[in-house]
Amino acid sequence: MRAVQVRELLPNHAGTGLVDVPRPDPGPGEVRVRVRAAAINFPDLLMTGGGYQLKPDLPFVPGLEFAGEVDAVGTGVAGWRAGDAVVGGNRFGAMAEFCVVPAAALRAKPARLSWQEAAAYPVAYLTAYVALLRCARVEPGEWVLVHGAAGGVGLAAVDLAKAIGARVIAAASRAEKREAIARLYAPDAVIDGAPGFREAVRTLTGGAGADAIFDPVGGDVFDESTRCIAFGGRLLVVGFASGRIPEVSVNMPLIKGFSVVGVRAGEYGRRFPARGAENVAAIDALAADGKIRPHVHAAIDLADWREGFAMLERREVVGKVVLKP
Repeated sequence: MRAVQVRELLPNHAGTGLVDVPRPDPGPGEVRVRVRAAAINFPDLLMTGGGYQLKPDLPFVPGLEFAGEVDAVGTGVAGWRAGDAVVGGNRFGAMAEFCVVPAAALRAKPARLSWQEAAAYPVAYLTAYVALLRCARVEPGEWVLVHGAAGGVGLAAVDLAKAIGARVIAAASRAEKREAIARLYAPDAVIDGAPGFREAVRTLTGGAGADAIFDPVGGDVFDESTRCIAFGGRLLVVGFASGRIPEVSVNMPLIKGFSVVGVRAGEYGRRFPARGAENVAAIDALAADGKIRPHVHAAIDLADWREGFAMLERREVVGKVVLKP
């Protein structure tokens, strides 16, 4: 089968290439899936050079999330059979024509979603759900400011916040991205995420500030967000795409009465398994009902994986890029 394989941890993905490898067989409790689409995420890029905290033994196939059809099941597997349409997530292995994962890592693909859309939504929407519903407890009518709103996770947060009845301000750095966000999801406002955004947020919210701020950017964006958050607001730390991990003087949350909340959706599910299962079921139900609409920026052949990676590195993607094995 064809697979993107990391043979050496080198810069610029120099140790990674498209190869032919034997089709894997499922072991006990495992399922082999014929991959129809695999999403590209930033951790995949980092893993090819050893820059991510997870460092699988070499060689390995990257790819965190996928959609496809059950091809074979190992001993002891109940509930899945050949031909079932599934979505799944694993720490790696999805960028291939077939992948083998634990049966528990799979769930039924929402029928409304295409293969590409189904591959694009599990990680991003789960992160958005844990951030907005579990950590921030956003209520209908509250103002939610989403930074990095054109990225996979940011765009999911915009979509989900709209679905739960929040008033949404989407912030993005490029005009073409802001135009795409407005066209795709029609948030209440779309603003430039460059320094100075706090004045726009204050104006839009009548001076009160945003009730919840979704921040996957960090750095200067975080710093300025502390100055346009409402009293009692929740500032959600999702990541540091800017490259700088910010700091906050505790007098700021004391005076303004806001909380700084770290968001780790996967760890949340591991710490609270019952709630984690509820989170997954909730986003699946929203997808099945058509209340959320994952956006695929591009769907490209597995052989063109390098161009897909480059799209993310150039920061031109609105939503997700997926590979078609």
